[in-house]
Order: sequence, then C-alpha cells, then structure tokens
Amino acid sequence: MAATAAVSALAIGLSGCAGAPSSSTSGSASGSATAAGSAASSTISLTNCGRKITLDKPATRGVTLNQGATEDVLALGLQKSLVGTAYLDGAIPAKWQSAYDSVKVLSKQYPDKETFLAAKPDFAFASYSSAFTDKGVGTRDELAKQGIGTYISPFGCPKDAKSADATWANVYSELTDVATILGKPEAATPVIDQQKTELAGVQKAQNGKGLKVVWYDSGDKTPFLGGGTGGPQLILSATGATNVFAGQKANWFDGSWEKVVSADPDVIVLADASWDTAAHKIKYLESDPVLKNLRAVKNKSFITLPFAATTPGAQLTDGAQTVSDGLAKFKK
Repeated sequence: MAATAAVSALAIGLSGCAGAPSSSTSGSASGSATAAGSAASSTISLTNCGRKITLDKPATRGVTLNQGATEDVLALGLQKSLVGTAYLDGAIPAKWQSAYDSVKVLSKQYPDKETFLAAKPDFAFASYSSAFTDKGVGTRDELAKQGIGTYISPFGCPKDAKSADATWANVYSELTDVATILGKPEAATPVIDQQKTELAGVQKAQNGKGLKVVWYDSGDKTPFLGGGTGGPQLILSATGATNVFAGQKANWFDGSWEKVVSADPDVIVLADASWDTAAHKIKYLESDPVLKNLRAVKNKSFITLPFAATTPGAQLTDGAQTVSDGLAKFKK
C-alpha cells in the first residue's frame, strides 16, 4: 500500500504510564476519511491529527497498537483485516472476545519494531501518539517511507497537534474513519445507530440527577481525575449527574484530595485498568484516615468500569450505560 503523509513533528502524547489518557490540547473536530474519485476508485484521503494521508487502496493487513484502537475494529466486525494486535489495558468485552481471539497478539505492550514489521502490516492504528515513537514501532514518517499508513485516535493526537473535542459526534466520526480505512465505510452505520439508541436511553433515564460525582482514574498521593472536557464529562452529562470537577478545562488532570474531601461526593466512579485496578483504588480510599470518612466511601457508593470504557471510543456508550445503571442504585 502506498501511503503519503505531510511531515509534522510528533511528540509523545502521554505522561506517566503508556496506557493512560492524554491531556493534549483539544480542537474542534476529529479527522475525516473519504473515498476519493468515482465509485470504482478505492483511493482514500484522510486527515488525521493534522496530517494528510492518502491510501491507494483500503488497508488489508492492519495492526492495532492500543485497546481502544483494537475495539474500534472489533466493534465494526472487521477483525479479518487485522494481522496483529497489542497492548490491552484490561479485559476485552465478552461480546468481542471471539473476534479478538482470532487475531494474533504481537505483544502485551507495544511490540518492538522487528516484531511489528515481521507481521508485514500495511497500516497501524493507535489510540495514543506514544505508539509512533522510537520507543514504540517507529515514527509516522518512518513508517510512511516503508509504505505503512498510520492513524491515531483524534482524541489522542500528539501535543503539537489539536486533538478532537470529546463529543459523541466525534466518537462516531472515529468509527467511520476506521471503517473507511479498512474499505468498509458502511460497516460503521449500524454500529453508530445502535450506540445512538443506547445513549438516548441513558439520557432519557437521567439516573444521575441530583448526584455529585468524582471520577477517579488513577494515582494515590495525587489523584488523576476526570475534568470537564473528556470522556468522563460526556458520560456524566448524559446521565444527568454533576461532575464535581466539571470546571476543570481538561479531559483529565492532577487533582488534590483536599478538594475531593471538600466536595464530599455522593458517588465515586473508578476506572479499572491492569496498571491501576479499581480494587487497588478502593483499598486506598478505605484505608486512608481522611478519605475513609468520605460519604461515598462510607456508603460504598462506587461504580467501576473498564478503563477502555472511560475514554472516547467504541466502549464509551457501554461506559455510559454502566454508570447510568450504577447511579440508579444511589438515586436520592
């Protein structure tokens, strides 16, 4: 596959663990993919994280380098277009497990360049820009020179490019991008329609109305919390709950326990990841001499959901449903 890209500098989009959400600057729109020319043409034009990429035919030997990217492909039912996958933050949902099992796992984290290239990929999908560095499988420019196209979730662009705003429309746009790159743009329509229906149910229920929530992603001494512009805010807004830190103009941010204590939330939502489990966070909260007195901790008002369901992607609607169902138990 021929792949051409406008050259731009790339930066690692994550701080801390490689699986963690990025806090790069947000923009107003995600990338967009379109089939160019006549109906007979298979050329694909794609703008992604500020880079222009042109593919002369759909990708048929894709590799996914993060769980979010993998789940995009699985949700679309296009796993046969993959020759490899890598880097899980947690368990794959049961509904996609069979499809996931049909794809070769290249590495528990990012594969080394040799392992990646041995799969003979023509395209690589990632949730975060950290995949495309010398510590990952190589830079986007290097891979383009080898005829390998690359795509980063519009929500995980490097810091020198604008990331997409966290909106449901942009979540759907990413699914459309991935389907188009794999030559099956029509595969996105039923998936998006189903997610819209599920989301409408969550929004109608408003199970979070009247409840104050803190979204606790990771960290002990300094909690990494959900701010007002990312996946957590999308979910909490859909449920009608109040995000205690909605005023933070960031998807995620380093917060303080003092402010959490001052807010004394009704509910704490916990991200469950292999690198920082919900069980670990609950143990920390319940053993801390101050935090154990929080109303949510004393009442065990916790909602746990997979890390992949806390970030914009194929599982985000599932995350909204899980949080909605959990909040229903704590309604005032």
